Amino acid sequence: MVSIENLHKKFGKNEVLKGVDLNIKSGGIFAVLGPNGSGKTTLIKSVLGMVIPNKGTITVQGENIKKNSSYRHNIDYMPQIANFPSNLKVKELIKMIKDLRNHTNDDQNLIQLFKLEPFLDKKLGNLSGGTKQKVNIVLTFMFDSSLIILDEPTTGLDPISLIRLKELIQTEKKKGKTILITSHIMSFVEEVSDEIVFLLEGKIYFKGTISELKTKTNQPDFEHAIASILSDNNA
Repeated sequence: MVSIENLHKKFGKNEVLKGVDLNIKSGGIFAVLGPNGSGKTTLIKSVLGMVIPNKGTITVQGENIKKNSSYRHNIDYMPQIANFPSNLKVKELIKMIKDLRNHTNDDQNLIQLFKLEPFLDKKLGNLSGGTKQKVNIVLTFMFDSSLIILDEPTTGLDPISLIRLKELIQTEKKKGKTILITSHIMSFVEEVSDEIVFLLEGKIYFKGTISELKTKTNQPDFEHAIASILSDNNA
C-alpha cells in the first residue's frame, strides 16, 4: 500500500527525517508514534505530497508519488486542526467538499452517528472545538478511499463520540482499508492498532505489534514500554 525508501527531509539546518524506510501493507490499522519533533507529521505530510522530501522515494499503491497527484484521490485525510472557513455553515462546507470530490459514501449516516443535525445550519466559526472535530470526521469518512490518514483524531471528542470513532475505524478496517493514525493517547492506540511505528529523532526505532514492543523492552504494559524507549534514549 505505502512504501517509503531512504526518506530525508531538512527544514533549514534541522534534519527532521533521516533515511526512513517503511512498508505498510494493505489492510489494517497502523499507528505512527513518537515524541514531539520526532518527524511524525513530516512523514505523514510527505506521503500526502504536502511536504517535498530532500531525498528518497514514496510509492502509494505501487505508484511513485513524485510529479503525480492523482494518487491523492484514493486517500482520505483528517488533519489534526481543522481550519474551516468560519463564515460557512456546516451543511455548506459538506456540500462544497462533496462537489469538489464528485463522489461520496453515505454522509447522512455519519451526520446522524455524530449527532450533527442540530448544527447543520450553524456557522463553523460559532462551533466548539469538539463539534468541529465531529465535522472533521464526517468530511474524512464520507468518501470511500482505500487509504485513510488520521492525524490526532481524538482531539476534543467527548467519550460517546470517541466510542463511535473507534467503531467507525474498525468498520473501515473490515472493508479491507488501510488506516494510518498518529496519536498521543496510548489507550486509544492500544485499543485500535494492529501495528505501531515508533519514530525517534527522524528515524524508525521500532515497527511491529504492541506485544512485540513489550517483549523487546521487557515491560508489562504499553505505556511503560513507550516510557522505556524514551528513557533509554534520553539517558
